[in-house]
Parts: sequence; C-alpha cells; structure tokens
Amino acid sequence: MPKAFLTTVIGSMPKRSWLVRDRIALDGKKDHFGKGPEWIMEGAELAEAQDDAVRVVVSQQEQAGIDIISDGEQRRTNYVTTVVRGFEGFDFETLKEKTMRAGRRKVMAGRCVGEIKHKSPIVAEDVKFLRKLTSRPIKATLPAPMTIVDSINDEFYGDAKTFAFAWADQINKEAKLLEAAGADVIQFDEPVFSRYPEEAADWGIEALDRCIEGLTATTAVHICYGYPQPGLERPIPDAYPTIIAALERSKIDQLALEFEGSKLDPSLLKLCPSKTVLFGCVFNSDGVMETPEHVANRLLKAAEALPPEQIQAAPDCGLAPMSSVKAFQKLKIMCEGAALARQTAGLE
Repeated sequence: MPKAFLTTVIGSMPKRSWLVRDRIALDGKKDHFGKGPEWIMEGAELAEAQDDAVRVVVSQQEQAGIDIISDGEQRRTNYVTTVVRGFEGFDFETLKEKTMRAGRRKVMAGRCVGEIKHKSPIVAEDVKFLRKLTSRPIKATLPAPMTIVDSINDEFYGDAKTFAFAWADQINKEAKLLEAAGADVIQFDEPVFSRYPEEAADWGIEALDRCIEGLTATTAVHICYGYPQPGLERPIPDAYPTIIAALERSKIDQLALEFEGSKLDPSLLKLCPSKTVLFGCVFNSDGVMETPEHVANRLLKAAEALPPEQIQAAPDCGLAPMSSVKAFQKLKIMCEGAALARQTAGLE
C-alpha cells in the first residue's frame, strides 16, 4: 500500500544569492513575464553556479524529509518564460503590455508571432542532472496551455483555444523527453484555472489532457491563486468546486491544490475521489510560519474526504518568493506535520 501523507514540493525554491541580481520581482509593480531577473554570471560560469544551486536545494529537500523532490527551478528566471523561450514562434525582444490573471496584473509580456514549434530539448538536461543527484522520486514542471494563453500576447493564432491546443501539442514533445530523462512526476502549472473556471471546464482541461498524451510517468496539474505580492490584491474566487469536479473527469493523475493561504475547506476533496491530491498545507510567505501540529490537523481534516494514501503534503505554491532560510524551515515543519499526522492516525 502507498505511504500515507507523502511529502513533496510544487516546484520552485528561492534562487540562491549567487545566481540573480533581483531574486524575484514580486512587489506588484515590477513584472517578471518580460525580461525577468538577470543572471549575475554567464556562459560556463553560470552553468557551474546553477549546478551548485541545484545541489544545495536537493540537499535541503532531503534534509527536510521531502519524499518527491524537484531541482527548485534554479535554472529558470520564470516558470513560464524560461520554457517558452526554447520554442520557435515567440518574440521576447519587442514586448507588449498585457493584462493577465483576470485583471489582477498588467505586465510587459512576450508575443507569439508564428507557429509554435518544439525543435530540441529545453529542460530535459536539467532532469538528467537532477536524476543523478538523488535516489528519491523526482518531479519536473512545465507551463500548461491556459497559463500560456494568459501570459503571452497572441499575434498569430487569433483564438485562445487554438493557441492553447497548439501549445499543448508541442509541450507534449518536451514532456516525453522529461519522462525519458528520468522524471517520475511531470507537473503542468495551470494557476489560471482558478481565475477562469468556466473556460477551464469548457476547454482548458481538454487542452491539459492533450499535454499528457502518451506519457506513462505520473502526471499532475498545479492550480493556485497566485503568489502573495505586497501592494497587490490576492482575491480568492469560489473557483475550486467547478475546477475540481471537472478535473475528476480528466486523465491527469494528481491535483496540486492550494488550501492553506486560501483557507478553503478540505471537504472539497470529495469532488475528486479518484485523484491523488497534493494538499497545500503551508503558505509560501516569510510572514507566516505554521506549526507541525497545524499541518497535521489540516492533513487529517483532508483525510476525512480522501484516503490518506491519496493525500500528499505540499506547499500551496512554489517557494521562490521566500527567503532560503524560511523556505527550508517551512519544508521541515511540513514534513514533521506529515509524520505527526501518520502517527496520530496510527499509520506508522
């Protein structure tokens, strides 16, 4: 039987201080969907520094007790654009203003100016490097179709659904390379499902299923309400009931859902009885530090809706906005809470 309350991460960890000048621009004024933060180094020196950064975050996750780990996205300046830049059909030199996330943000974003084409591996080598560093299961992340549509100016396809399915067909090629490189879990980041639940149910999930065609690795989708940003409202619309019920009918294996920062009721998990849920039980903010007891209580509450073997403890979202010290503390607390939940439920 699978272990109850496994622990995992969503993807990103804080960038190491030796990598970027502006670790992550999340103050509600600067944007990171255009140029993004700048690497301090370049060439072979940068590649070596990134390797070292991955070694550190892998070690931190293992020390904290994480069961399924990532490379912390240390080679990415942005979870969307770093991958997009590897495809043909996009221009990030001449940026254009775009309102995104249902009006929450206005940014200078890249443009889709031609047919999207996957020509060569983009992040597969990152997965190979991670695979050599640990014997634990590993996950890799890729941006999903609706989030691409909401993050990039479309000047070619002229229709959101057509744009999304074009991306789905091409990102599927990269996903297959990640599987071949050793990824045990391939996660598609789709935070905008929470902003556009009707569109997600109408065609977004169909596009998501297109992304995973032919994969045998475990597949996941991550849905949250966005990073907390000073000076920027973080609305929590009542989107999860629609999305979770629709995802129950999808081909995806796992749902990574935010429950801590949003304070949503874990009973919503009754809507997805066939799925494994990466249950967000710690919030990705330096200003909030949960306790193991709190995490355990939240996990046990979730276990009233799903079997404990179908629940994994996870942060609400990536930990990139946090300080390195606080992010490590957060993961340790989460793992201690998962162990306490197993002990309380008599599962150890």
